[in-house]
Amino acid sequence: MSEAQETAGRQDAGPPTVTGVDRFFRITERGSTFGREIRGGFATFFTMAYILVLNPLILGSAKDKFGEQLDPVQLTTATALVAAVMTVIMGVGGNLPLALAAGLGLNAVVAFQLAPLMSWDDAMGLIVLEGLLICVLVVTGLREAVMHAIPQPLKQAISVGIGLFIALIGFVDAGFVTRIPDAANTTVPVQLGSTGTLAGWPMLVFCVGVLLTIGLLARKVRGAILISIVAMTVVALVINALADVKTWGLTTPEWPDRMVDAPDFGLLGQFSLFGAFGQVGVVTVVLLVFTLVLSDFFDTMGTVVGVSAEAGLLDEDGKVPGLGKVLLIDGAAAVAGGAASASSATSYIESAAGVGEGARTGFANLVTGSLFGLALFLTPLLTIVPLQAAAPALVAVGFLMMTQVRHIEWDRYEIAIPAFLTIAVMPFTYSITNGIGAGFLAYVLIKTVLGRAKEVHWLLWGTSALFLVYFAIDPIEQLLGV
Repeated sequence: MSEAQETAGRQDAGPPTVTGVDRFFRITERGSTFGREIRGGFATFFTMAYILVLNPLILGSAKDKFGEQLDPVQLTTATALVAAVMTVIMGVGGNLPLALAAGLGLNAVVAFQLAPLMSWDDAMGLIVLEGLLICVLVVTGLREAVMHAIPQPLKQAISVGIGLFIALIGFVDAGFVTRIPDAANTTVPVQLGSTGTLAGWPMLVFCVGVLLTIGLLARKVRGAILISIVAMTVVALVINALADVKTWGLTTPEWPDRMVDAPDFGLLGQFSLFGAFGQVGVVTVVLLVFTLVLSDFFDTMGTVVGVSAEAGLLDEDGKVPGLGKVLLIDGAAAVAGGAASASSATSYIESAAGVGEGARTGFANLVTGSLFGLALFLTPLLTIVPLQAAAPALVAVGFLMMTQVRHIEWDRYEIAIPAFLTIAVMPFTYSITNGIGAGFLAYVLIKTVLGRAKEVHWLLWGTSALFLVYFAIDPIEQLLGV
């Protein structure tokens, strides 16, 4: 066959066949491939699999008002089940590479603020109520309207702040950064390592992992983040087998005695929807639910905007595609988390690791959700990845999200100051919600003192007022005597 005939044949063949799955998830349309989505799904799972260890540790270590503790095995099952189901639902219904699981911070509130005041069933009932209230806010359009009311520069600042926050999470999880206890046994500014120096095999794994990840990213190697996680896990397994390592932290890289373990669903449905009212009273319940809703509301908002922006999925007006469905599913995840006694489930910023691998659609969630489903039976095997091997991915993703800082107009103080506070407060207070609140309040204040208060959307005025209550919740509780 001549070259001309070959060329004509290729032209007659037409464009590559697009499958039904591709069309449903819009994989090709968003510039992705099945390979990128699969790699992204694996990367997201490995960067957030720590929740299978951490959530049972936090909830299982606390006692309720009556001295009862939750079973760690049942907590592991509940955590994996909720993450698997809600991540898949988000993938199919929301079509975003946004995984969900029990929220860090929110689980600590449940364990150390709610449980001491009531029974575990009552505490989980409050989580269900919080999730139902969020769903109501979504159905009424209020939650989506608030997100659309945020100026584009503040959305970019949220993404940058989350980038710094997620990088700090990586450094802290790996032990590269630690807090310094002083003579009064309180915490003061952070330091390098546990003694001011880097020491130990686990730290070597993390440092080499960071160098490997950034080197692969610089060379634009496909699967850079996932390759690093897998490679450093293998290295960690070898080191742990040959060297005398005192501790790896939450997860030790060693082959388990058994690879399969039966799930225990004993905690499912163990919640009391209105029991807390009888335990602590209506006013206290309202304040507790308000705190939960506000934290969940804006954590999710920041995560959705940040991950979507990093994936290049925001439209020309800075809006997230299919936002209503995404927010409704996230609210339903809170309900599911409470109903399963796994604490409130929410969108995970670690999903940005999957985006860093090229994930752009909900198909990646099918992979991540399936791995959480496997974790119901293969928890011993799937939790061998130490934080020191997964944390470099968070540092790399932090860099990728940080690059959006170039879009902020730093010579306009009415934008630059709120943006700066948003970016700085997130990592410094270890909270996405706190950063968003600081940025909102600064934006409203500066617009007001400049005589341009009319430019502020009324929803920003309302949410800023709520943030005032949020930041002043302690004196308010004291004034109300609760």
